Amino acid sequence: MRNPLNKRLPRELKSELIKYIILFIFLVAVIGFVSGFLVTSGSLRIAYDESFEKYNVEDGNFEYYTKADETVIDTLEKEGVKIYENFYIEKETKNVDSTLRIYENREDVDKVYLMEGEFPVTKDEIAIDRMYADNNNLKVGDKISFGDSEWTITGLVAFSDYSSLFSNPSDMMFDAIKFGVAVVTEEGFNSLGEAGLHYSYSWKYDNAPEDETEEKKMSEAFIEELSSYGVLTNFVPQYLNPSIKYTGNDMENDRILFIVFLYIVIAIIAFIFAVTTSNVISKEANVIGTLRASGYTKGEIIRHYMAMPVLVTLISALVGNILGYTVFIKVAVNIYYTNYSLPTFVAVWNADAFLKTTVIPVIIMIVINYVIITNKMNLSPMKFLRRDLSKRKKKKAFRLNTKIDIMNRFRLRVIFQNMPNYVTLIIGIFLANVIMILGIAFPALLENYQHIISDSIISNYQYVLKIEVETETEGAEKYCAGSLVTLEGKLKSESVSIYGMNTDSEYLSLDLDEDNVYISSSFSEKYDISEGETITLKEEYGDKEYSFKVTGVYDYSAGIAVFMSREFFNETFSYEMDYFNGYLSDKEIEDIDELFIATVITEDDLNKMSRQMSTSMGGVFEMFFWFGLVMFILIIYLLSKLVIEKNTQSISMTKILGYTNKEISNLYIMSTSLVAIVSFIITMPIVNELMRIVCAVMLSEYRGWIPYYIPSSVFIKIMVAGIVSYAVIAFMQFGKVKKIPLDVALKNVE
Repeated sequence: MRNPLNKRLPRELKSELIKYIILFIFLVAVIGFVSGFLVTSGSLRIAYDESFEKYNVEDGNFEYYTKADETVIDTLEKEGVKIYENFYIEKETKNVDSTLRIYENREDVDKVYLMEGEFPVTKDEIAIDRMYADNNNLKVGDKISFGDSEWTITGLVAFSDYSSLFSNPSDMMFDAIKFGVAVVTEEGFNSLGEAGLHYSYSWKYDNAPEDETEEKKMSEAFIEELSSYGVLTNFVPQYLNPSIKYTGNDMENDRILFIVFLYIVIAIIAFIFAVTTSNVISKEANVIGTLRASGYTKGEIIRHYMAMPVLVTLISALVGNILGYTVFIKVAVNIYYTNYSLPTFVAVWNADAFLKTTVIPVIIMIVINYVIITNKMNLSPMKFLRRDLSKRKKKKAFRLNTKIDIMNRFRLRVIFQNMPNYVTLIIGIFLANVIMILGIAFPALLENYQHIISDSIISNYQYVLKIEVETETEGAEKYCAGSLVTLEGKLKSESVSIYGMNTDSEYLSLDLDEDNVYISSSFSEKYDISEGETITLKEEYGDKEYSFKVTGVYDYSAGIAVFMSREFFNETFSYEMDYFNGYLSDKEIEDIDELFIATVITEDDLNKMSRQMSTSMGGVFEMFFWFGLVMFILIIYLLSKLVIEKNTQSISMTKILGYTNKEISNLYIMSTSLVAIVSFIITMPIVNELMRIVCAVMLSEYRGWIPYYIPSSVFIKIMVAGIVSYAVIAFMQFGKVKKIPLDVALKNVE
């Protein structure tokens, strides 16, 4: 027989319509947002995984200083690999401030996917990466210039080996703004000359490794073979190539982040439902006692009170998933395509996303509500009839100091009586602050990093040469540049720049006599290394290790670096005493041929991480802030409303005693205000330290280091947003207090 209690559900919905509408909208937004991202990442991950076979993505690439002979290639291929020429030239573009890496169109390995337009067919045509084009407002039909030539853009493409546009495997972050990749015809490639030409080769194993461990062993064996046939200037196996692997890894991290975020929010909403339901049970104690005495089981009543929270969550999840596939998926696709160079998106039904955004949230809602409501219902029918809902023998309220004035003592009583609600409020404010700070802190962190780079940069231009070449440029100072890598440990191995400086350098004020070695502040912070400790680094393409005792820490945040004298550098790495391979200069050097320059590092290059993250994640950060603020408003509104409703009879009694609405509001609303303000003050330092830990963990996955910094203005902005929001809520609750009639105090008298 149909349960008669179900007839109460429509009345309950009507009486609490605003609460349920607010929770419904909030749940739909959260579930829809997460569902959209999970479906998008799942669909893109399928396309990404399939691309390795579909486009014959390389197992790695290496670069020789000069072109390898055919006999060398034939010999190397006997080691169980197939080697492909994949030469490229880098050119500085004139239309936009960027570097373009240009390949001849690939047909055998690392094939290119055409997204718009067509591939180039004539000498002066070019197809460029779609993401690079979007970030620089370039489109099919536009002209792009570099060197002395002008090229027509015929197509926008996605490179299977550049899903993330890393110009160098050791870079902290990809740069799709000032770095791009392109393909031209064979004739067009030959017309570019040899200045800036890189003799890069890609390889594919005849028998692919089963896992990353085997891949590492195979690549280590292969590099030994390669080193015996020429001067190796670059070697990047696939598992260490961020241009290929970063996208897949980041998609998986995104999924975990969004799933955890969803479950935390669902748990908070479930607690709010449970607390409000507990309040309803207290108000309807007589009814529950009567029902229990009439034969209704405890289980039937528990299921009745759980029905609305579960129904609202289930409907919200279904609507959220529909919006996830139709509306939020567009937002997610836009964010992913702003960050990654991927083929055209095709949505794929994702059963796992449905499970995680519908089934599990409903289960979380059921479990939390069941535990709390069952605990509330573990009383005899007689206790409900008597409205005696305490499980322990009532004790007298503890005495408050009489030196505290009566109004403040009253407010303290209100706080103590509503402690479960206020505990939920404090937890909610803490989580809302975490989300809001996440939304504001990272942009501030990146902006501060840009300022630090500008202040700590060694020189405006850092030139690394292929061979020793003299210059007449005024102020240019010779130095030695090299690189080693950290040993694998808690953190992944990464490149460390080694600087050999003149002892009287105009660009670096350090005591570099004898064997003194200084490390950058970024190196010190990331690896927790202090003065007097010994660091051990190894060759990037070899096994030889070097140990250095740290003389001191130099305030340099632009990279993970070690500084020593030129003499010690040359002695350590077995060079002639007067050897150098670079120049530091505040002016651009124009009297050295491009053919002899390996690379030029400027402030723009050092700022690529902050620049790219600001461009690609700026909208997401802002979204987090507003979401956190909405969550704060929702929690404050529902719980302050609950406090007023729970104390309706007391408020009515105080009105009878002659207190005005304003005075009553000062008692009840002010109590919630005090808890909210104290919660803000207490949780902010905790959130700050939590963010410090979160940033350290997140940034440790990247190459390089960004110092943690959140300006006080961030906390002020959050406080102001919270106070203004709460003022609006307090005004709404004041209206609710005014509407409470006097006759409520004469009803349900115990």
